[in-house]
Amino acid sequence: MTAFVSGIHVEITRKRVKNINLSVLPPDGRVRVSAPFSVPDSYILEFVQSKVSWINSQKEKIAAVSSAYNPKYTSGETIHIWGKPHLLKVESDVKYAFEVNGETALLFVPENSTAESCEAFVRRWYSRQLKDRVPPYLSKWEQVTGLSCSQWRTKYMKTRWGTCNTSVGRIWLNVRLAEHPTICLEYVILHELIHLVVPNHGNEFRSLMDRYMPDWQNIRRLLNAPPVAD
Repeated sequence: MTAFVSGIHVEITRKRVKNINLSVLPPDGRVRVSAPFSVPDSYILEFVQSKVSWINSQKEKIAAVSSAYNPKYTSGETIHIWGKPHLLKVESDVKYAFEVNGETALLFVPENSTAESCEAFVRRWYSRQLKDRVPPYLSKWEQVTGLSCSQWRTKYMKTRWGTCNTSVGRIWLNVRLAEHPTICLEYVILHELIHLVVPNHGNEFRSLMDRYMPDWQNIRRLLNAPPVAD
């Protein structure tokens, strides 16, 4: 079900949850509501209406993050690797390559490369970085929680840092996590492991997050904050 509340497009889904859950999702400020089957549509719309100011505030924050980091892959930009800013230098070469030298990131590109092709290459590079870092952190949190996934993979996602498929126990991690401090990667790994047994973000989910990572809400804010240029 979809609805418009004060000009805001809202996606509404019915789930086996106790409370109405409202989310404003990056990178485009999509508004999503999950609600119990027993709650009337009219009550849901009234609830969303009461949160319009908060929704607009969240949308503004997400827009600030998006505009703060939207690289064109030209020399002089800042690119982030595991939370640390690097000065980007772009040089011509016969094929794509990416090297990190201290605080400088060297991107070698063929002539006539576009920002889109550069971005696709850098995303693949981020994916390789993620694949190197995930195994020890995943093993750590599987041991801490007693939960485990059958497999994990990486991909670029526009609106989520991670997802899980509970039917097969598979976890997906956003390649953009390689831009952020590794504690953010740990947070998302734990988040998705808990989703294997708790499908929503209700009290049980938050209780488990509190138990295993008491500072998780601050880490979530760090993950969603605008990147620092230097």
